[in-house]
Amino acid sequence: MCKFKKLASCICVLLMFGTIRSVQAEQAKLLPNPSAPLLQKLVEQAKKEALQGYQAPNQIRNQALNDLSYDAYRSIRFDPKEALWHGERPFEVQLFHPGFLYKAPVRINVVDWQNRVNSLPFDSKKFIYDGSAKSLKDKIVEDVGYAGFRIHYPLNTEAYKDEFIVFQGATYFRIIGQDQIYGLSARALAINTGEPEGEEFPSFTDFWLIETESDAFTLYAKLDSPSATGIFKFVFKPGLNTRAKVEGWIFARKDIKKLGLAPFTSMFLYGENSLNKPDDFRPEVHDSDGVALQTQGRNRVWRPLDNPSRLRMTSLSANKPTGFGMLQRDIQYSHYVDPEANYHMRPGLWVEPKVGFNAGRLETVEIPTDSETHDNIVSYWVNNEPLLAGQSHYVKYSLMSTSGNHFDRSLAPVLRTMQGANRLPGEKIEEDDLSRRFVVDFQKPEGELNIDNLHLDLFASNARIESSNFYFTNFDSEIRVTFSVIPDQEDSVVDMRLALLDKEQVISEEWSYVYER
Repeated sequence: MCKFKKLASCICVLLMFGTIRSVQAEQAKLLPNPSAPLLQKLVEQAKKEALQGYQAPNQIRNQALNDLSYDAYRSIRFDPKEALWHGERPFEVQLFHPGFLYKAPVRINVVDWQNRVNSLPFDSKKFIYDGSAKSLKDKIVEDVGYAGFRIHYPLNTEAYKDEFIVFQGATYFRIIGQDQIYGLSARALAINTGEPEGEEFPSFTDFWLIETESDAFTLYAKLDSPSATGIFKFVFKPGLNTRAKVEGWIFARKDIKKLGLAPFTSMFLYGENSLNKPDDFRPEVHDSDGVALQTQGRNRVWRPLDNPSRLRMTSLSANKPTGFGMLQRDIQYSHYVDPEANYHMRPGLWVEPKVGFNAGRLETVEIPTDSETHDNIVSYWVNNEPLLAGQSHYVKYSLMSTSGNHFDRSLAPVLRTMQGANRLPGEKIEEDDLSRRFVVDFQKPEGELNIDNLHLDLFASNARIESSNFYFTNFDSEIRVTFSVIPDQEDSVVDMRLALLDKEQVISEEWSYVYER
């Protein structure tokens, strides 16, 4: 017996030693490669600043800029001929004017071939002032900085350089690929989203743009907030699906209860799954229609978004994610019929974690809204462990813009989610009838499929399920699942899960949905 105890003790020590070595190896990545001296210097500086008190960024003191109206701000345009590297490099950079809502300008630096850093002071000559903004040009005599920038590249045609990246406000940025238009936003970091004390929005205060002749654009960004400092490195490669390699060195000034990694922000007003829809001619209005989580093995979860009647926070847990994202799967024009907003051309964003995404959850916050001009959806990864004051965290991941369904058909993806009254039109319904009919359509997976071998893995919390059924539809290219949900009480929040099984093998992604009246 003693021998077994000693053996178990040795194994335990070895496992602990292996874990320690693993953690040490990962922490060793906290500083950049010495071959990038500027990046290494910036990271070390951010680490030192985390030990100091937070100083809010300087605000614009020019009253004319602070008083700019929306129309006046829109009348200020950057002159394309003044773009950084105009006609000289594959990438060109245009700048955003400060003022209006953008009262805390950022500092922009250019890093040349010899690693020399040159700042870009504000220059009104780079802008065209029209309409009510015409008189503004002569009222700016100081260096007021810039509100952000956008990067151009011949994305769709060699004859024209399209805007495909924009950084403006907090740590928000947007990327698009070919034949896509801006929709959802990415962020570098979300802090305490949905917490009672309120969310903290870190800001990028400084940027370093790296001069290049390659087909990839590199930039560094300094992050600052009351709770954290940090440096992020982005390497963007435009294409059919624009990709980004992202690294972040994060240093905590204070205890951070919830550190949201690789966040997304989007809009969902209503869709085919919505219980309540406004009086609008358009069938659907949303920038994104669901979040997806891929875990180790073949497991994949799809959760459609909604516009709830009250604020809702849900999560999908995993020991270690291999991918997650917020997508616009529905890219059929006829489902939106909106030639101005073009919601069918909005991209999704997909993250593939490399380092720093540990056991935790993909959390999604849905905020009620009555306007498509308001972003009301936020999603991000949260590790189970908080980041405490004085601690550091390194993250590395890839980010990709996508069009439609990102996944192959080895697992049957969810095509659509619909719901309606559990009766035929014209039938009388009892006042106390809480039942609801759900229809979930899956795309048929690749390969031969015998419907006699199929069965459902269907679950609902705070409710019971009745009359579940499934069958092939749409010329046998889809599998339709129907069932009735009867909540336990009128105010019950029902969490549902559904997957298709061929004998004992899961052949679909897991449909995850939250229903409340």
